[in-house]
Amino acid sequence: MSKPSSIQRLIVLLGDQLSPTNPILKKVDPKKDLLWMAEVWEESTHVLSSKSRVAFFLSAMRHFAQSLRDRKMPLLYHRIDEASEAGSLGKALASDIQRLHPTQVVCLEPGEWRVKEAMEATCRKLGVALNWVEDPHFLTNRAFFETWASQRKEWRLEYFYREVRKAQKILIDSAGKPEGGKWNYDASNRGSFGKKGPQNLREPARFMPDAITEEVLQWVEGQCTNHPGSVEHFRWPVTREEALRALEDFINHRLGDFGTYQDAMWIHEPTLYHSRLSAAMNVKLLSPREVIQAVIHAYDQGAVSIEATEGFIRQIAGWREFVRHVYWQSMPGYLESNFLKARQGLPDFYWDGNTPLSCLHHCVSETLHDGYAHHIQRLMVLGLYSLMLGVDPKQIHAWFLGVYVDAVEWVEAPNVLGMSQFADGGKMSSKPYIATGKYIKRMSNYCQTCPRDPDQATGEKACPFTTLYWDFLMQHEKRLRSNQRLQFQFKNLDRLDDSRRKAIREQAKKVRRNPGCQDGDSVKSQKEFFGN
Repeated sequence: MSKPSSIQRLIVLLGDQLSPTNPILKKVDPKKDLLWMAEVWEESTHVLSSKSRVAFFLSAMRHFAQSLRDRKMPLLYHRIDEASEAGSLGKALASDIQRLHPTQVVCLEPGEWRVKEAMEATCRKLGVALNWVEDPHFLTNRAFFETWASQRKEWRLEYFYREVRKAQKILIDSAGKPEGGKWNYDASNRGSFGKKGPQNLREPARFMPDAITEEVLQWVEGQCTNHPGSVEHFRWPVTREEALRALEDFINHRLGDFGTYQDAMWIHEPTLYHSRLSAAMNVKLLSPREVIQAVIHAYDQGAVSIEATEGFIRQIAGWREFVRHVYWQSMPGYLESNFLKARQGLPDFYWDGNTPLSCLHHCVSETLHDGYAHHIQRLMVLGLYSLMLGVDPKQIHAWFLGVYVDAVEWVEAPNVLGMSQFADGGKMSSKPYIATGKYIKRMSNYCQTCPRDPDQATGEKACPFTTLYWDFLMQHEKRLRSNQRLQFQFKNLDRLDDSRRKAIREQAKKVRRNPGCQDGDSVKSQKEFFGN
């Protein structure tokens, strides 16, 4: 006979559900309900997470738990440094269900299929009801996407984005038309810097660790010794108040130039005019609605242009919403996607930045330093190289999920497997995003300090990006020749004679044998790059 329960609801709050307006917090009965949070090793080790990512989630969770205690909410909180055999979320939850005998477990929809499966299996095995609550911290729900998708042969962001704008009345004028006359100002969002580089940059808001964060950082340094990266300069917003200050800082100091330069890159400037709000948004310290409202308010006040306003809102109302639906509509098989049959291992330099290739060295080093790189560094440097090199999509997916502070699988997997690696064969994007080293030269100053020449595809000074670009087209010609968006690239390929093609193939073989090009060219160490 089961033991009578004094707890009606065990309310699970996951590490990416740290909103004070979480709807399941509104009607908590302290006499019958118990809030439940757990730090578990599995969330840091199922993919090898960077020290900064581990620290961010633990610190944000502990600060949120303290805010619940301040509100006198009934909370059972398990710390990762407690003596416990429960190394996984499922085991920790099972232990407390068996001990507390709740009549039901309640939780917002999780951000990862793995977590959803683990919780459902645990509750099913123990015979307790599990009630999923729709997550309101997004602009659209699954029914909205399913209705939209059912009317189309292909899922394309641009058309979904327009429907979201209409439904939410975002940047829609009184006549029902898009503000400024266009739905998309992407053509105005591709500016690069002149020789002088970015001007009038201000350091983004940084947040000094308090006692809670300091304790987390010390634990990470002591226990996560084999994890990549560093927490020496950890300055992420980990509370609601800090996240709001970060939003204000972005709008006041970087939003105005974001639209023009969102695709640009520059050595020693990993943030440039980007917001750095994704981490706070992805653990729900900020809601997309309030971020969009704040940006539109700045536009209404004449503080920023329509190009900057729309360019930023497209990231939230467009990409952020779209990738979430792609993920949930495509799981559980999505993580096995490998349309291009890529099998190469992930190069070692992704873990230490030890490569003389300037763009890769700086993007990896900055990632490990701070757990951050902006979207073009991720897509058109780090992701582009692994795509053209032929890295197994599961390996590069695990790397992206593990190293970035803002990484939650619902947003990371479609961006990496779909948009970056084209592993889903076109579900996420209409073509592979491929380019020679000339793109990086145009959009950054990386090539100025690199021993390789982006104009050369063969020879000692050949840029691996340029070599692999042509080799990629040759390798996948049968699969991709019919793609209308690649016709220009294939016409250029057709101009290469047999001897040129052979030379490129041979050069590509050399790159794959030595993808970091560590052949005696000089490369600064991470310490030299970042200073003391």
